[in-house]
Amino acid sequence: MKLKSCLKFIFFVIVLLSYQLNFAQDKSDWAGNYPDACTSITVGKDASVDGSVITSHTDDSHRTRSEIDIQLAKDHKASSTTPMYRREADNSMAMPSYKNIKIGEIPQVAHTYQFINSAYPCMNEKQLGIGESTFGGHDELQSDSGLIDCQRLCQLMVERCATARDAIKMADELTKKYGWNDFGECLTIADTKEVWHFEIVGPGKGKVGAVWAAQRVPDNHVSVNVNASTIKEIDLSKPDFFMASDNIFSLAKENGWWNENETFRFCYAYAPESRQAIGSRRREWRVFDLLAPSLKLDPNAENYPFSVKPDKKVSLEDIVRVFKDYYEGTPYDMTRSIKTTDSEGKTIISPLANPFMPYDQLDISNVSGGWYDVDHKTGQISFLGERTIARWYTMYATIIQCRDWLPNEIGGIAWLAMDNVATSIYIPVYCSATDIPKPYKTPGRTKGYTTESAWWAFNRLGTLTAQRWGDMRHDVDAVWVPWQKELFNNQQSFEEQALKLYDKKNPQKTIEYVTKYTNEWGFKVVNKAWELGDFLWTKYDEKF
Repeated sequence: MKLKSCLKFIFFVIVLLSYQLNFAQDKSDWAGNYPDACTSITVGKDASVDGSVITSHTDDSHRTRSEIDIQLAKDHKASSTTPMYRREADNSMAMPSYKNIKIGEIPQVAHTYQFINSAYPCMNEKQLGIGESTFGGHDELQSDSGLIDCQRLCQLMVERCATARDAIKMADELTKKYGWNDFGECLTIADTKEVWHFEIVGPGKGKVGAVWAAQRVPDNHVSVNVNASTIKEIDLSKPDFFMASDNIFSLAKENGWWNENETFRFCYAYAPESRQAIGSRRREWRVFDLLAPSLKLDPNAENYPFSVKPDKKVSLEDIVRVFKDYYEGTPYDMTRSIKTTDSEGKTIISPLANPFMPYDQLDISNVSGGWYDVDHKTGQISFLGERTIARWYTMYATIIQCRDWLPNEIGGIAWLAMDNVATSIYIPVYCSATDIPKPYKTPGRTKGYTTESAWWAFNRLGTLTAQRWGDMRHDVDAVWVPWQKELFNNQQSFEEQALKLYDKKNPQKTIEYVTKYTNEWGFKVVNKAWELGDFLWTKYDEKF
């Protein structure tokens, strides 16, 4: 019996070790040994044109799901639990995807809020909005002993919290008890009053817990996170601007990443390599340079301020312009050296030059850029061009407005675009909307190309437009730019009407009104995206 028990124990240990070795979080969306994922821009209420608090997100991914839906508010029994998953690359589908494998459960709360269920759940009915960007951090901090990853934490926040500070405090409580199992992540968390950047890493192999720091964006500033940790010095004597986990100093000291004789900077203690990533630093520079050009920041600097005061108050149009950017007119524009001669004999940028070339086309077009990957086994350098803000592998993008002068049903909006923002359009999804059009809810990656999917409508359009970028983009802009302007210009009058319908005790008429508006525009832009793609095929036949 003792031998049998011993053998059972050994078998259990082998299985457990195998599980631990295979659990480690997936890096298949990374490039150049750095996260190549998302861009998030944040705006304080006194820095925006209308007083909105703003966060945002481009979900730049080669695998993340494209489908989005609305999860309605729910009541739960006292004994209920909610499942936790780990995300793992899945190559068994029509296209590279992710699968979620259940690894445990945590207790459910009595009531969960309604939320917009994007891949990283982004906004709830209380006007709590979230953006996201992966920054990595020390590999040895990632712990498979934890239950909570980034997507699950976003969902827990929007299900359970009404303010940014509450979301951060909840994250601290849950990760202490159940553990963080992901790499370093930044969540940009906004409510109707303020916006915070919350940076979190794991506690170390085999441990349960997390290390985190949070910094508030000053009300008159803008900030950005683009796959690099940006929180530096923290002053915990100012809780209105800084928060941190209890172990923030001790763990850094224990691992030799900081000593008490030097200034503590979170990014250098926990994610120093992220500050070397040119694909991140260049985007940091560009966002600040577009919104605060008077600062004349160095595009090659290693560090930039955590936040800056914009030269003028920031509008939705300004943020869209930033998200459409690919360094046009700068030395980092990848189309600048792809030249041809026009009919008048002038040397011009070729209409076939485009900033959204797949990596293996860069050598063919002799594009190098500042972003590269070194194969640690062979020493071979592969140039990846420049990591632009607009990206051809964006799954979806959000710009989130939180507004304290309006009831939640009207005040919270996630402006939603599908695929490459440079060839897309943002539609308003109000946080109280109870449904969105079927094409947005239809999976795009798992079964492959389908005309039922909103993502495929815009992915097809963006891919086509890139084939003769110099000409086709003007055809696309001729449609989307006036429509986007119409949406932004009509926002106030639409919301005034929604407010007239509003009854605090029974807001159903307002909810139906905004839901209808969201759906009308959703169907309208998806249908037009398909139509535009057909138009480009026809107009430019034999020209790409």
